[in-house]
Amino acid sequence: MTTFLADGREIAAKPGETILLALRREGIHVPTLCHMDGLAPSGACRLCVVEVEGTGNLVTACSCPVSEGLKIRTRTPRVLEARRTIVELLLSNHPDDCLYCPRGGKCELQHLAMDLGVRQRLYRGAKSKRELDVSSPSILRDPSKCILCGRCVRMCEEYQTVSAVDFIARGSRAFVGTAFNAGLNLSSCINCGQCILVCPTGALSERSSLDAVVAALADPTKLVIAQHAPAVSVSLAEEVGLKPGTDVDGKMVAALRRVGFDRVFDTSFAADLTIMEEASELVHRVTTGGVLPMMTSCSPGWIKFVEQFYPEFIPNLSTCKSPQQMMGAIIKSFFAQRENIEPGNIVSVSIMPCTAKKFECARPEMQPNHVPDVDYVLTTRELGQLLRMFGVNLAALEAEAADTPFGERTTAGKIFGASGGVMEAAVRTAYYLITGQEMGDLKIQPLRGMKGIKELRTTIGTLDVGAAVASGLGNARQLLDQLRAGRKDLQFIEIMTCPGGCINGGGQPIGADLESVRARMQALYKIDRDEPRRVSHANPWITRLYDEFLGKPLGEKSHHLLHTHYHKREVPL
Repeated sequence: MTTFLADGREIAAKPGETILLALRREGIHVPTLCHMDGLAPSGACRLCVVEVEGTGNLVTACSCPVSEGLKIRTRTPRVLEARRTIVELLLSNHPDDCLYCPRGGKCELQHLAMDLGVRQRLYRGAKSKRELDVSSPSILRDPSKCILCGRCVRMCEEYQTVSAVDFIARGSRAFVGTAFNAGLNLSSCINCGQCILVCPTGALSERSSLDAVVAALADPTKLVIAQHAPAVSVSLAEEVGLKPGTDVDGKMVAALRRVGFDRVFDTSFAADLTIMEEASELVHRVTTGGVLPMMTSCSPGWIKFVEQFYPEFIPNLSTCKSPQQMMGAIIKSFFAQRENIEPGNIVSVSIMPCTAKKFECARPEMQPNHVPDVDYVLTTRELGQLLRMFGVNLAALEAEAADTPFGERTTAGKIFGASGGVMEAAVRTAYYLITGQEMGDLKIQPLRGMKGIKELRTTIGTLDVGAAVASGLGNARQLLDQLRAGRKDLQFIEIMTCPGGCINGGGQPIGADLESVRARMQALYKIDRDEPRRVSHANPWITRLYDEFLGKPLGEKSHHLLHTHYHKREVPL
C-alpha cells in the first residue's frame, strides 16, 4: 500500500489508485461532474482539483495517481475559489429555468452551486441557444442545458457501445449531439435511457406521458388500467424518501387506486405467462432442431440493438412479446371480452423502470388493427411525480392486493427485474416441461449478481444445456461477437439492455449508487426466497387463462396474441 497525506491525515491507497478514489473511500468528498466509476478518467470538468503542498499546483484528483509521500489539501482558499469559478462559468451559459426544469431539485449543478455558496452571477454574456430535440418516443434532449461533462457520450459509447451521441465542433462552439446534428430518432439510439441516469442536469429526460394519463383518469367514459413491472415495487421507495430496496408492492397498489386507476394488475403475472411461452419455445427449438441459441426478447432496447447492429441474429430472438406487451394484449382481448368492454374504451397504462418501453409500445407490431396493446408508459420517476401531484402519501397507506385475474404471480415472474432472473425462471419451467419433475434446488446461484456476463452449464433430463446472461449492451456485444466467431456451446441467452437489469433501468430514480441497485436486486431475491410459489407453471391463474382462453403454449391463439416478429433496421445516420 501507498500512504499519502490529505489535509494532514495519513491515508493508505492501492498502488496506481487515483487521489479521488482514495479520498472517497476515506469519506472525504471531492466534487466532480465528469467522473464515471469503472471508466478511465477524463479530467474534463476540473472540479475535483486539489492543491499539492510545497508546489502550490492544482491537480485533478480523478486523474492524478497517488504517490508515496504525496501531501495534498482538499479545501484551501485557492481550491475552493477554483471550484467556485468553474461553477460560476457553467452557470453563466446555463438557462435560468430551474423552476420548470425536469431535474429541479436533483440537478448536480444546482447542488454544487448551493454547496459552494454561488449566489450571484459574476459572468455575463450571450448564451448559446440550441433547439429542443423532441423527436424520440422515449427521450427528450435539451442541448441548452448541457454542460459538456461527457457522461452521456461515454455511457452510450463505452458502456452500451451504441454511440448515438458525441461531441460536435470544437472549442467554445463544441456541443453534444447526434451524427450531423439530426434528431435522436434518426440516430442509432436504442432508447435505453442510461444517458438520463448519468446526466447531471436537465439536458436529458424521459418523454413524459403524465398529462395524457391524468386526462384519461379524469375521463368517465374510459376504463383506465395500470400494470406495474417487477422492478418498480423495489425502487419506487427511493422516490418517496424510503430506504433503497424497500418493497412497497402493496402500498403502490393502494396508491394507484387512490389516484384513480380502475384496475391494478401485476406485470409479474405476464412474466409468468412469458415464461410459459418462452420455455415452451426453447424446448421446441432444442428438440426439433430450431435456431439456437435462442435469445430472450423482453428488453426492447436490446431488440433494437440486434435489429440495427446484428440483424443476422434476428432468427435467434424469441418470438415472445415482452411481459408488458403480453399483459396489454390479454387486457384488450380476454379481459375486454370477459368484462364486455370495447378495447377502444380501455386505456392501458404500464409503469416501467424503462424508457425503451415507451418506444416498444409505439412499435407498429404492437398495435394490431391500429389498437395499441399498451397506450401509455410511465417510468418509476413519473409514477413518483404522479403520486406527488395527487397528494398521495405512499408511506402512510395500508398494503392492498392487485386485482384478479392478473394480480397473482409467482416469484419466478418477480425476479424478472434482475439480470439473470428471466433465465432462472425459464430454466425452472423448462426443467419441468422436459422431465415432468420440479428442480431440487430452485436457486441458481451462477445466474445471480451484478456481473456483466454470467454462464451456466446444466443437465436437464438427457439434454446438456449451455446458457449465458449479459446485462449492458457492451457485454451483449462481446457475446454476439463470440457467436459470430463460431462459438456453439450455448442454447439459451438472456440479454438485459441496462447494467444489472431492470432494477437499473433508464426510468429508475435519479442519483442511485451501486449499493442502491444491489439493494433492489437483493429485495427481489428475498421475495423469491420467502414466498412459497416459485415456478411460473404453478400459477393457477395462468393455468385458467390457458384453459379458458389461450388453449396451450405456442398454440394458435397464443401465437396470434403473445408472439411477434422483428426486422432488420438500417443503421441511421
